[in-house]
Amino acid sequence: MAQASTLKAPALKNFQWRGVNSSGKKVSGQMLAINEVEVRAKLKEQRVQIKKLKRRSVSIFAKMSHKVKRKDITVLTRQLATMLGTGVPIVQAIKLISDSQRKAEMKSVLSQICTQVEAGTPISKAMLASSPFFDEFYCDLVATGEQTGNLADVFDRLATYREKSEELRSKVIKAMIYPAMVILVATSVSILMLTMVIPEFEAMFKGFGAELPWFTQQVIHLSHFIQSYLFIMILALFGFIFAMKEARKRSFTFRLKTSRLALNMPVLGGVFSKAAIAKFSRTLATSFSAGIPILTSLLTTAKTSGNLHYQVAIEQVHKDTAAGMPMYIAMRNADAFPEMVLQMVMIGEESGNLDDMLNKVAAIYEFEVDNTVDNLGKIIEPVIIVFLGVVVGGLVVSLYLPIFKLVSVF
Repeated sequence: MAQASTLKAPALKNFQWRGVNSSGKKVSGQMLAINEVEVRAKLKEQRVQIKKLKRRSVSIFAKMSHKVKRKDITVLTRQLATMLGTGVPIVQAIKLISDSQRKAEMKSVLSQICTQVEAGTPISKAMLASSPFFDEFYCDLVATGEQTGNLADVFDRLATYREKSEELRSKVIKAMIYPAMVILVATSVSILMLTMVIPEFEAMFKGFGAELPWFTQQVIHLSHFIQSYLFIMILALFGFIFAMKEARKRSFTFRLKTSRLALNMPVLGGVFSKAAIAKFSRTLATSFSAGIPILTSLLTTAKTSGNLHYQVAIEQVHKDTAAGMPMYIAMRNADAFPEMVLQMVMIGEESGNLDDMLNKVAAIYEFEVDNTVDNLGKIIEPVIIVFLGVVVGGLVVSLYLPIFKLVSVF
């Protein structure tokens, strides 16, 4: 079994070179790569004799545009599955994919994998040593495919799993964007009104020489407070975010509590919970159906759960299952899974079709996440209307109350 990767993401470098080509003509250029060895190997393939090679800094734009992302690994996995399925040898498949890559970082990673595989290293170990983008779960499945001689099938399973995971992840992000944007816009409008609009009205109100309504007075006081302490409040907000991140890094207990708190949020908590169960089911089904033992599959699944509450629960399930307890009972004792999931796992264990049942559980919860996200606007629309009415509407009303009072007097 592959060990957990402790590699950092490969740092892309910019190499400027000068040399002589096969015709004796002086040539020069630059190349983005992870290391100098790769640059020399590529120039050697082009029959360029290097005279000078210098490393330069890489611009932020170049780093961003050539950075490998999760989706790139998913596309690579699908490409490998397709090519291996048609009988293309693994080394040739990697080279063909590398030649079509636009991103320099991906080219470098594939070049390293290809070099190691050509030297006799199993592809699972080559991937694990080349980049952290190939995690333990990924490499364990590839290693199983090598042992059973079903690499094409394993890459196909991995590609399907990653495509489903990416789709699920995008739905969860979509669920978070809508309320976040509403809160951001409402807060921005409120701050602009308190710092720019209300001071103008305040100057006008002073000219009336009449006592302002209590509500208007409180809003003016709030405006003074925001104008005086806005910068400090922004610094405090960033300080709070930084402190939360540090606390999560340093304290397991705090991280666990915040993970559970996220699952208890109205509406969004349900999305997070269903997404975690869907990912657990999909990961365990993919791992188990590829031939990895159930206990090993549970350990790997725990690390890829995406939520610490479910990670702890799955680790407990692993301990109880290792002690001889049926998995569905161990899951019930963990007190983290709905009864429907427990029933389907029980049926899967007793019928010998655990992977099929887990895939069905994943499909059900993925559909529920999709349905919730699609209807999110209808679900939280009343809350948003009330929020906007109280925050923005309250400020507008406070501005017009003195005017209404004056009109009634005259």
